Formats: sequence, structure tokens, C-alpha cells
Amino acid sequence: MILLGLCAAWSLISAAAHDGRPEGMLLAVLATAAGCAAGRMSGALLPVAAPCAGAAAALVLAVTMPGPLPGPAYAAPLGQAGAVAALLALATGALCCAAWSTPVPGMRPLLWLLAAAVVPAGALLGSPGGCAAGGAVLLCSVAAGSMPYRGAGLAGLAVVAGVAVGAVWGLASGVLPAGCAAEFTDRIGPYRVGLWGRAVRLAREAPVWGVGPGRFGTPGDPAGRPHSAPLQLLAEQGIVGALLLAAVFGWVLHALWRTARPTPVVLTAGAALTALAVIASVGDALSFTAVTAGAGLLAGWATARPWGEEERVPRVEPLPRQEPVG
Repeated sequence: MILLGLCAAWSLISAAAHDGRPEGMLLAVLATAAGCAAGRMSGALLPVAAPCAGAAAALVLAVTMPGPLPGPAYAAPLGQAGAVAALLALATGALCCAAWSTPVPGMRPLLWLLAAAVVPAGALLGSPGGCAAGGAVLLCSVAAGSMPYRGAGLAGLAVVAGVAVGAVWGLASGVLPAGCAAEFTDRIGPYRVGLWGRAVRLAREAPVWGVGPGRFGTPGDPAGRPHSAPLQLLAEQGIVGALLLAAVFGWVLHALWRTARPTPVVLTAGAALTALAVIASVGDALSFTAVTAGAGLLAGWATARPWGEEERVPRVEPLPRQEPVG
């Protein structure tokens, strides 16, 4: 809550310094906080039914895009495709968490089957990114069942997210080798890479305060955003805003590491949130309220403590009483 409060406060400070519009950032912070609180409460009461219901809602939103989610028409496909991919990754993660949490052995194969069905759903919806993200989350969840230590898995997920953000920054800054940069540009699109480059140039002009929330767009650029959450915060709110975003993601991984939930549930939620971080670094997924609320819900479900679940504390047997000698 402290980190989310700092994110909201810094957006207001940066907006006051440059006459910006912090409403989008404030809405994202509110949606994340509300989703996390709702996830903690529903996860404590219904640790299996709540993630299943959330996965169903995410699938409905992904299928009916762009109707239920706010977003201007010019954001497609840069924004809408990222939101669909993020919703599919979160839905897969929620179903896998439910499968690992259920105490009924007969329900587990059904939940695994539903989670596996989400992966080809991405291809049917025309979202190859969602198909790839769902498949990665599913594979990580299956592998989590044989991983005894969650710390190593969460550290690996943090490295994956860091590499994705570093690659985006390197491509936008022109640091990557020419051949590698050309290949990535062909796959991602020169228009989006050009927006990333403009975000880096704006960040260099105002490295601390940024240019102000909502001030990235120009009359010649109706999109109004660089379609990359780290670069958008770096350009609009400076290095402080980007560091706060990284701190929130790090706090989520730390909360997953400290929770009493089983390790497969923890690593599954971490994999889904890491997939969301990768998608948000190359797209505009976090600009949609349903995605930020869904991320908070999944984090809340994975860190909730279900009622009646006793902590497994090793029992210490008392030492035998010794009779005095003599």
C-alpha cells in the first residue's frame, strides 16, 4: 500500500510540475489496490472458486473485446492486442492456481484441462502473443510442481522481466547490434519502435520529473502513449516513476516468496504476472483497467490465507525428563 501510494503521489507531483493529467495513473493504482484487496478476501473464503470465476470473467472480456474495455479505436492493434494477451495469461494463471489449490483430486484434471484450453483460445482470437503467454504460464505451472524452493524460481522470473525491459530500452536507445535491432524492428513494427525512441528522447530531456503524465502525445501522434509501460513512465514521470513501477513488481514477488501458500501456487502466479510484465513492456496492456485489476486479483489470490488452512509447523517433542544422579 505504501508503494502504491507513492506511485499515486509522484504522479500528482509530476503532473503539478508540468501541468499533466494523472487520472490514468491514479485509476491504475486504484484498480490494482482494489483487485488485490478483493483477491485476498475472496481467496480466503473461496480459494478454488474465486480464481475460476476470475478466469471466466477474463475470458469473457478477451472474447468480447473491444466492447467492455475502454480504449480508443486508434489504439488497436497496439493496445487491444496487448490487453487480450494479458487477459489470457492471467486467466491461465488463475486456473492453474485453482488446480493446485483444490483439495478434491477429481477436480484437478478438469481444471488443468480448462487451463490448457485457454492456450489455443489465443490463436482463435487472433492473439499469438496471448497464445504464447498462456503456454508459457502453463508450462511454468507444470514445472512448479517439482521445484522444492520458490526463491530460485521467483528470482528467475525477475530476471526474465528485467531482460525484457532491458531489451526494449536497448532497442529504443539504439544500443542493440544492427542485425539484432533490425530483426526486432521487423517483428515489432517500425511505428512502435519509433514511439519507444521518442520516449527515450523525452526521458533524456527531463530525467527526474519527466514531461508530465499524459503529455507524451502530440497533434501528429494521436496514440498519446509509447505502448510500453516502463518507457511511458520513464518519459512522463522520470526515473522516479520507472523505479516505483519496478519496486511494485519486486514487492509482489517478495510477497509471493513470504506467503504461506504452496510453492506451485506461488510460482504459477509469479509466472502469470511476469508474462504480464513482459507484455506490458512491449504493449499498452496496463492502460486497461480490467488488466490492472486482474493483476491485483491474481496477486491477492496467491497471497491469501484460506480459512481453515493450518500452517505446517513442525512439532517439537519434549525432551525426556532425567532423574537426578545420586
